Amino acid sequence: NSEDVRCKCICPPYKDHSGHIYNKNVSQKDCDCLHVVEPMPVPGPDVEAYCLRCECKYEERSSVTIKVSSVILFA
Repeated sequence: NSEDVRCKCICPPYKDHSGHIYNKNVSQKDCDCLHVVEPMPVPGPDVEAYCLRCECKYEERSSVTIKVSSVILFA
């Protein structure tokens, strides 16, 4: 299920741009700043420096397991 995977990038403040968290459903190989951060908040020359500051993590979860656990816990 495509809703069960995502890439989460946490980007701290950079120059006059505030910090931001970006989430996007992409494959694990595309889990990086260049594929997830849209729109890119900095101009072309600053993209590399901005992306080096971002921490991106690929996350997987099982929504079926979460739903079953919730039913058991709240039954």
